Amino acid sequence: QVQLVESGGGLVQAGGSLRLSCDASGSIFSAMGWYRQAPGKQRGLVAEITRVGITNYADSARGRFTISRDNAKNTVYLQMNSLKPEDTAVYYCHAVSIWTRQDYWGQGTQVTVSS
Repeated sequence: QVQLVESGGGLVQAGGSLRLSCDASGSIFSAMGWYRQAPGKQRGLVAEITRVGITNYADSARGRFTISRDNAKNTVYLQMNSLKPEDTAVYYCHAVSIWTRQDYWGQGTQVTVSS
């Protein structure tokens, strides 16, 4: 059974930093990444990383956020710096099984940035 468990969300002031972690289990994963959904908005990509370390960032995240992963631990991280109030959202971990190519999602972790 595949499980994705996020941690690291919370409340931070504008300009601050947070580091999100996602512990994945139950499969080996090709792409892993982070999406976010703000109230009244659609869920959208923040950043993703392949198993060999190729990364892709949303324009809003590029230069401020850094995605990384530890394949041995099946864990993906998102280091978020220079946070802005508009980064406030629920952040979801996403992973694709290398065997079935099925998508999996975590339960989400709230990030709130105060001005």
